Amino acid sequence: MTIDREKLLDIYTRTMKVAQFDETMRSLLMSGKLATIYYTMRGQELVTAAMMAALNEDDYLVTTYRGQHDQIAKGVPLGLLIAEIAGRATGTCKGKGGSMHITHPATGVMVTTGVVGSGLPIANGFAMASQNRGDGKVTVTCFGDGATNIGAFHEAMNMAQLYKLPVIFFCQNNRYGEHTAFADHTKVDSIVTRAAAYGMKGMKVDGNDALAMYQVAREAVDRARSGEGPTLIEAMCYRMMGHFFGADFSYMPPDHIAEMKAEDPLPKLRALMLEHQFTESELDAIVAGLAQDVDAAVQFALDSPFPDADEIRKDVFEEEIAA
Repeated sequence: MTIDREKLLDIYTRTMKVAQFDETMRSLLMSGKLATIYYTMRGQELVTAAMMAALNEDDYLVTTYRGQHDQIAKGVPLGLLIAEIAGRATGTCKGKGGSMHITHPATGVMVTTGVVGSGLPIANGFAMASQNRGDGKVTVTCFGDGATNIGAFHEAMNMAQLYKLPVIFFCQNNRYGEHTAFADHTKVDSIVTRAAAYGMKGMKVDGNDALAMYQVAREAVDRARSGEGPTLIEAMCYRMMGHFFGADFSYMPPDHIAEMKAEDPLPKLRALMLEHQFTESELDAIVAGLAQDVDAAVQFALDSPFPDADEIRKDVFEEEIAA
């Protein structure tokens, strides 16, 4: 497909923003400046950047506990995001949610859930609300291949197609459900084949191909916004580090690791940018600027206070009733 330079630049900037964030977070953890559970998104920077570039700022996103790349690409301010991960009062959820529960409605990030597969029916709720209001918003829900074996996946798919909801089921298939290879937990060849069971549009795409990924995302968004109903996208990608930071991936066979390295989306995207007449110096300047933004966000987060002790009783019940 053809793509205008501004949109390609948008995808590149979102991708490298995710990459700079992830690199910085791993550095903070290795240096001991931050202690938290962290799920690195190395290898999945581009797949989400191209998807989010097809959305409007006020479109909705529902993602998972491994979804920091989705949140960043959708536009959550880095300072507020890092502050939440660090448990600071200035975080998106006042430091009480952590990385598994990022919420930032101003950029459309409505729910981050720590329960595998649970985001899909929640996304249907947002999509139905948009449909009822006629506000034209589209909801995207992100999940991995492992979540497609959860009952909520099938229930949500059926309901979305039944009511023609403006929702996109975005499966980032990184070929492993935690430590289990795709072929060991699913006996269909592709997740996308399950769309046919519900009469739903399904599209499979190379998530490391910026042009192909954006084209599929754009088509799904346009279909949802025009009232044609939901789409299941299976975007093939790789998780180039362990399931969580610090975990190894010795369970991955050597040929898979070699394939991952060959398909690294970052050098492939940079090559594409050069093909579209962006210069090395232009690209380097973007990355340098993003690195400064991430450093400033880290400083903001680490300078922020922890929540006061009395916060433990807030945001729990509407009205606290004595026992």
